[in-house]
Amino acid sequence: MSIASKEARETQYWIDLLSQSQLVKFDESKYKTDIQSIVNILTSIVKTLQIKLRPNE
Repeated sequence: MSIASKEARETQYWIDLLSQSQLVKFDESKYKTDIQSIVNILTSIVKTLQIKLRPNE
């Protein structure tokens, strides 16, 4: 899951880069909203798994 989270953040970076470069004309707002939701979900999953897999203290 942590790899998926990193990949989602990288996708977010590339969308921002494409938007700023103006090489491609597209409405990035929908993509930014979608990828942010995906990043949030994956981050939550990773944090939950880390807590559950942590040895009892």
